[in-house]
Amino acid sequence: MKIIILGAGQVGGTLAENLASEENDITVVDTDPDRLRELQDRLDIRTIEGKASFPSVLRRAGADDADMLVAVTNSDEVNMIACQVGFSLFRTPTKIARIRQPDYLKRPELFEKDACPVDVIISPEQVVTHYVKRLIEQPGALQVLDFAEGRVQLVAVRAYYGGPLVGQELRYIREHMPSVDTRVAAIFRRGKSITPEGSTVIEADDEVFFIAASRHIRDVMSELRRLDNVYSRIIIAGGGNIGERLARSIEDRYNVKLIERNMERCHQLAQTLNNTLVFHGSASDKELLVSENIEETDVFCALTNDDEANVMSAMLAKRLGARKVMALISNPAYVDLVQGGEIDIAISPQQATIGSLLTHVRRGDVVNVHSLRRGAAEAIEAIAHGDQNSSKVVGRTIGEVKLPLGTTIGAIVRNEEVLIAHDHIRIESEDHVILFLVDKKRIREVEQLFQVGLTFF
Repeated sequence: MKIIILGAGQVGGTLAENLASEENDITVVDTDPDRLRELQDRLDIRTIEGKASFPSVLRRAGADDADMLVAVTNSDEVNMIACQVGFSLFRTPTKIARIRQPDYLKRPELFEKDACPVDVIISPEQVVTHYVKRLIEQPGALQVLDFAEGRVQLVAVRAYYGGPLVGQELRYIREHMPSVDTRVAAIFRRGKSITPEGSTVIEADDEVFFIAASRHIRDVMSELRRLDNVYSRIIIAGGGNIGERLARSIEDRYNVKLIERNMERCHQLAQTLNNTLVFHGSASDKELLVSENIEETDVFCALTNDDEANVMSAMLAKRLGARKVMALISNPAYVDLVQGGEIDIAISPQQATIGSLLTHVRRGDVVNVHSLRRGAAEAIEAIAHGDQNSSKVVGRTIGEVKLPLGTTIGAIVRNEEVLIAHDHIRIESEDHVILFLVDKKRIREVEQLFQVGLTFF
């Protein structure tokens, strides 16, 4: 596939890195020659220096025969105009734009074909807000991913000493939970993946990815770790787009406080939020945190646009007694450094956003993609089509499907029914199949499984 990526920032660079290793023809456009040189030194891609919305620049980048335009510059306006130029001059089939400003997002009619033709809108703030909200809703989880419109969730937890299943073989899950069906999709032990089998023994500190119907998630988590009490008191540091969105989405269910250092912004937030207490000050102000009972806080979310401020305020909150602390970290190099110590969860906006982009790049009928473990692994929701003659999966049992090495099927969603994967279950046309790939390099083989052969009409 020939893809032009406009913008070589964190999201554009991460996307290029993900796609360059998958036999795609990638061209990256940016105005920063140093950033382009850095990417070209590391990746097998073309780079073009220039303004992303200029027709001449897009033509040099190969827009005449490009399959996809992904506009992820720092400017909403440049992204929108680039998609307009791609449509009007080059008839680019698929145009994706990152749009951040709520004023634009509130008016979807702006992005229709007779206005500014954008096929897919990616809003990092919306994606990250949803990501953090899911972590708050599932206490104790390291990652929570939705599939099949929320019917199924893939959850990562760290197995704790004393958990009922720690030290036991996976085959005993059914004995522990006879009324709950679940499947362990992957285990990461000391940073290395372990293919889960019936004889695999769960050890303390293992990072365990399991899949289950959403209503059963808490039951499964209780087998792997001490179950955290439901959260009720949340402090958000940072009243930007993400902080405001998160507060608005949870303020009806939780006791929410928000700290913002800009006084004018505080007044705006106080007027737009209904049940959130807004405080003017710094989230690194020890006296402010103590006065607002940080020791009784269930979750402290550091969501400013400053990595260092997020790390320092989250560490301070943890030392002052907050049960769980999360920090938004834009620099990928920092994520692995800080997570798992005093900071419980480091949230990478690039990795949270990249799945939304990959969903529209994957071949076959892929409706959901989540990038895991800083891009090393991937979870995919694909729809099976065709019949036994035209499809490599339809009409076959899960045990008969020849999956690439390191790939597991976690669940199948058939209409409203959730079927946790077992070898005897037969895949039918229109089933939503949820797969976990430990090795993302196998993605092309998985895509080929769900592409319908020529015999299907």
